[in-house]
Amino acid sequence: MNKTSNHKTNLLRKSWIVCSAVALSSLFAASAWGSDWTRFRGPCGGGKVEATNLPVTWDAQKNIVWKTELPGLGTSSPIVLGTNIYLTCYSGYAESIKEPGEMQELMRHLVSLDRNSGKILWSKKFAPKLPESKYRSGNDSRHGYVSSTLATDGKRLYAFFGISGVYGFDLDGNTLWNTDVGSGTHGWGSGTSPLLYRNLVIVNASIESESLIALDKDTGQIVWRTPCIKRCWSSPMLVQAGDQQELVLNVPHKLTGFDPDTGDELWHCDGIPDGYVCPTVITHEDVVFAIGGRKNTAIAVRAGGRDNVTQTHVLWTADKGSNVSSPVYLDGYLYWCHESRGKIYCLDAKTGKVVYEESLTPRPGLIYASITAADGKLYAPSQEKGTYVLAAKPEFQQLAVNQFQDDPSRTNASMAVSNNQLIMRTDKVIYCIGL
Repeated sequence: MNKTSNHKTNLLRKSWIVCSAVALSSLFAASAWGSDWTRFRGPCGGGKVEATNLPVTWDAQKNIVWKTELPGLGTSSPIVLGTNIYLTCYSGYAESIKEPGEMQELMRHLVSLDRNSGKILWSKKFAPKLPESKYRSGNDSRHGYVSSTLATDGKRLYAFFGISGVYGFDLDGNTLWNTDVGSGTHGWGSGTSPLLYRNLVIVNASIESESLIALDKDTGQIVWRTPCIKRCWSSPMLVQAGDQQELVLNVPHKLTGFDPDTGDELWHCDGIPDGYVCPTVITHEDVVFAIGGRKNTAIAVRAGGRDNVTQTHVLWTADKGSNVSSPVYLDGYLYWCHESRGKIYCLDAKTGKVVYEESLTPRPGLIYASITAADGKLYAPSQEKGTYVLAAKPEFQQLAVNQFQDDPSRTNASMAVSNNQLIMRTDKVIYCIGL
């Protein structure tokens, strides 16, 4: 291992705490105060972290610690490891709605920035496998070509790039392995993020091969493959059920629990009644919460059952949901934003009862990013209208709407939290926001 990798691994070990029983078994390391943000929606995958003194308001200059122009666009979220930020971008194709250009010019970028200054330390550029999903006008194709958020175990970076496959990188951005997981494409692109479990990298390759796939972290070799995962853009999640961990995926028409060591199905129940699903589940203790669908549905199910558990383990269902963004659990309540109705929901996590359903003002347009909860606040970036900040309590209180006046580019990525500051990326710029 090189000197840089050793240094960052040691930083991670020093900041290690038990995030949950799931995170312990997964060997994720995270600071109690959010210094490291190691995967999609944070160290525990639930979009929340402890923090203090996070800002309520900001603009192009106010409360901006630093900002850095990125080498390309993207809807993946940044991750933080020690003194480094890592994220992905794309360039050369589909950068402009009016002039998307030629697919042959598409390039992907893996980028590392200094956490404290925002300086780009290195940027690795590499060509994708073609043909990729073809750009078409309208929001559906504005998924970008790097919608999957990186994951790290402190030793390597793991990326999923659709038909270009799953990658293992060292912490200096050098490719260690690259594994093909399918050649299927879709107009909405590929958007699921990898999950690390023991010595496995688990990806939902529903679009590429209608499969849930686990790879060896050291070699990239496929360890197991579970078929028949269709039209599913949600990322896999772990839940602790007694003394066993289960892998849960929000699949169209059913919520499914798998054995993460083998990929075998353990249980399923009636799920989101739609032909496709995007939101990722969240968990609290042994309960799984799922939302999704154009009909808007929310479900709570207790993990640990076997076979069809619809009649035995489903705790409640509700006719509220979101078709894109994922929820957050905080102090007994669930919060999320609807992707197009301009509303935020708060539900009692024990009963599914709607505590409030309120409209954000001004109307936010589309919200595809998931809420991040920290320091008693809920941060909800919209695509075009700024970031909405709300009080994290079961009473509706909108605190602010924050925009970058000099950066009108789209925002689809969820925020990260690190050292009591917010890390946010748009299609153009990455920001460190703090007091």
